[in-house]
Amino acid sequence: MLVKKAPKLVHRSVTLPTAPDGSVTLAAVADTHSQPHDLTAKRLREIEPSAILHGGDIGDLAVLENLEEIAPVYAVRGNIDTRARDLPDVLTIEVGALKILMTHIAVYGPRLRSEVARMAKAASASLVVCGHSHVPFIGIDHGITVFNPGSIGPRRFHLPIVLGRIDISPAGVRLAHVNCETGERWLPP
Repeated sequence: MLVKKAPKLVHRSVTLPTAPDGSVTLAAVADTHSQPHDLTAKRLREIEPSAILHGGDIGDLAVLENLEEIAPVYAVRGNIDTRARDLPDVLTIEVGALKILMTHIAVYGPRLRSEVARMAKAASASLVVCGHSHVPFIGIDHGITVFNPGSIGPRRFHLPIVLGRIDISPAGVRLAHVNCETGERWLPP
């Protein structure tokens, strides 16, 4: 009997600089599916991020080039990104004392997948950024904060079109969702 091996995940690491006071603002997006919302660039410019994290399902890689006009982009390959061979499946991002693990598929509902929890713990990451479900989510599982920024691509079902904001300072980390259509903070109904 022939048993298929799971493909080996490509894992990379990067370090992002902080301001002299130890603070930094990042934007998080996911699931653009080649068609980011028309107001995406405007909303990202309003945030003024030092970098943009893309949690996968990019689609046309020109999306990343357009985002690069706003800030440096760090992206992972999503399940539709078969042509994105140069992108990692998992990215560990070190920002000051914070370590972020980013991968496209990280949760089953509100729970971290066990292999993602193991990877995060091995990398000493206290925050996991993901995509895939298009559902904006902030939660804690296995002692690790989970942040899905939602989707800025075409609307799916009744889900909002939102992106994420990550504010890091010596005092801690603040996570928020921003409604791409209005620019207002988005909270679940």
